[in-house]
Amino acid sequence: MAFWGMILCMSDYPRTLLEFQKLFPDEAACAIHLERIRWPEGFKCPYCGQVGDPYRIQARPRVLECRQCLRQISLTAGTVMHQTRQPLPIWFWAAYLVTTQTPGMSALQFQRQLGIRRYETAFQMIHKLRTAMVRPERDRIGAKWPVEVDETYVGGATQGEGRGRHHKTLVIGIVEVLPRKKALGPDPNLPSGQRPQHRGGHSSGFIAGRLRLQIIPNRKQETLESVVLADVQMGAEVRTDGWTGYDNLNKLGYRHTAVPVRGDQAKTDQHLPMIHIVFGNLDAWLLGTHHGVSPKHLQGYLNEFVFRFNRRFWPMVAFDSVLKIATRVESLTK
Repeated sequence: MAFWGMILCMSDYPRTLLEFQKLFPDEAACAIHLERIRWPEGFKCPYCGQVGDPYRIQARPRVLECRQCLRQISLTAGTVMHQTRQPLPIWFWAAYLVTTQTPGMSALQFQRQLGIRRYETAFQMIHKLRTAMVRPERDRIGAKWPVEVDETYVGGATQGEGRGRHHKTLVIGIVEVLPRKKALGPDPNLPSGQRPQHRGGHSSGFIAGRLRLQIIPNRKQETLESVVLADVQMGAEVRTDGWTGYDNLNKLGYRHTAVPVRGDQAKTDQHLPMIHIVFGNLDAWLLGTHHGVSPKHLQGYLNEFVFRFNRRFWPMVAFDSVLKIATRVESLTK
């Protein structure tokens, strides 16, 4: 009973670095929390199915032993931390800093602050955690509120390859637009920290809700439709610009509103304000915190941005969320 009494309640989540250090001071404390996340109803042996308290090896806190079949089970097996050589407190610090810091944290900052010897190790750890920032069974958005959909190019300008040439990556964004009175507090992701500074149809009475960002190969109709179908609840109100790739959304079962903006900033601010605020914050974050990213790893950074954006009102809960997903998802990063 004492062990399971260590389950964190909402009010117990660490709100400062000192509180975090006190909760997770060593390998044993982190292992206990990881065990609780993996088996919230109590340990169940993955080999023989035995339910009950396992043997805990004091010298190896991250290894449990089943009392019935005597098989040993690693707490990190089958997770993004699989076969890691890094201590669990380092992983916990990584999860905490990446999820709770508003601007996130670069691998270089992480390496310096936690004394990791190699930059590549710090980068791989954070990038593996980004794998755990997409909930496998996440639901589609737009069931209650309208969504804005648009595309943008992400990346820096190309030097010395001629006018109009670039190596930017095309990204589609989908964001809910909900009344401000439904928000849980001031939105730290809007320019003022409080409300959007634009005039027009949505005005300051609305706020960005849940977000999706995904790399796409092109702006063809079949590409755009597949993303909308995967991420937006059927029957939702979908707002786009006048691009022909969205022309078939009404036939697919959505309430589609299209307004040709043709580069007119006033029309953009009026019809698609929230998604462009998101795009602006994304660009600022990629350049400010990470000084640009490669197309190869961009989706991982998009996952991180979306994860933190969607949990911006609960930053401390986000830390536990990423650990829960991390125990269910094996990293694809090599």
